Amino acid sequence: MNEEKLVQVTEGLAGSRADAGIAKLLGMSRSAVAAMIEDGLVQQNDQLISKSDSLVPDAWLRISLPKPKPALALVAENVEGLKVVYQDHDIVVVDKPAGVAAHPSVGWDGPSVGGALLALGIEMSTSGVAERQGIVSRLDVGTSGLMVLTKTEIAYSRMKQAFRDRVVDKTYHALAQGHPDPSAGTIDAPIGRHLKHEYKFAVTQDGKPSITHYKTLEAFQAASLLEIELETGRTHQIRVHLAAFKHPLAGDSLYGCDAKLALRLGLERQWLHAMKLGFIHPTKGEYVSFESTYPEDLAHALEVLRTT
Repeated sequence: MNEEKLVQVTEGLAGSRADAGIAKLLGMSRSAVAAMIEDGLVQQNDQLISKSDSLVPDAWLRISLPKPKPALALVAENVEGLKVVYQDHDIVVVDKPAGVAAHPSVGWDGPSVGGALLALGIEMSTSGVAERQGIVSRLDVGTSGLMVLTKTEIAYSRMKQAFRDRVVDKTYHALAQGHPDPSAGTIDAPIGRHLKHEYKFAVTQDGKPSITHYKTLEAFQAASLLEIELETGRTHQIRVHLAAFKHPLAGDSLYGCDAKLALRLGLERQWLHAMKLGFIHPTKGEYVSFESTYPEDLAHALEVLRTT
C-alpha cells in the first residue's frame, strides 16, 4: 500500500501552485508531484486537486505517496546496428538505431545505448543515477541518429551546461504528412505532459518554452521531407509540434499519423532521424561536428514516395 501523509499548507506556500508548493513541502521534483496529482493521489481539504490549483492557507493536504520504484540496472548487451562514430578520452558519439533506448527505464526491457557501450568496454562518467551515467541528451526509442555521451566528469558537467545554454547544434530530418504552410518557419509553443495520456506530451498553456525551426527539403504528393533545427530539447518536441501543426510525422501512431500511409511506406516507427550534431568539445575547446545517413527503413520510405 502507498504511504499516506497529512500535512498542512504553511503560510509561505499559501497561494502557490499545487505542484510547485507540494514539491517544496516534500522535497520532491515538481514533475514527480505533478504526476502524483494527475494520478489522483493528492487531496486538499478532502477534495482532489489539479496541479495548477492554488494551495489554500492552512488547508490540509492528504498525500498518498507511491512506493519507490525499484532500482534499474545497466546490463551489458550487444546491440545490432549501433555504431560508435567517434570517441576520445572525454566523449563518445554514437549513431543509434531505432528500437534502442538511451538508458534503461521502468517499463522498458529492450536494449539501451548505455548497455551497448558497457558491452564494448566503454566506461561512462559516473555523474547522475547509475542507469543514466554519461547521458547528457536523449533520443526517443523510435528515433534513430546521433547522440553524444560523456566519459569524464568534467565533460559531463560542461556538456550538460552546453545543452542548457542551447549552444549545441542539433539537426534532424523528419517526414511530415502533408505540406506545411509556410514551407519554412518556426513553431514556438510550450510543451507539457498530456492531460489524459501518461506517455504523451502536448502543447499546453503551462508547458515549458519550446522552439522548433523547420524548412522543407523535398515535397511529395502525401508528405514533406523537413530539415529541423531544435532550439530547445523537450521530450517528443518535434513530434508534438508537428502534430499540433496538423502535420504529424509519417509512421508516428502515438501522435495521429495516417496508418494507411505508414503501411504503404513500410514504416513501423516515426520517420525521424538525428542527422547532424555539432558542439564545442568540452575539454579541447574546438568545434566538432558529426553527420549520419538515413537507415534502411527511412531510405525505403523516401524511395516509395519518389517512385509513386
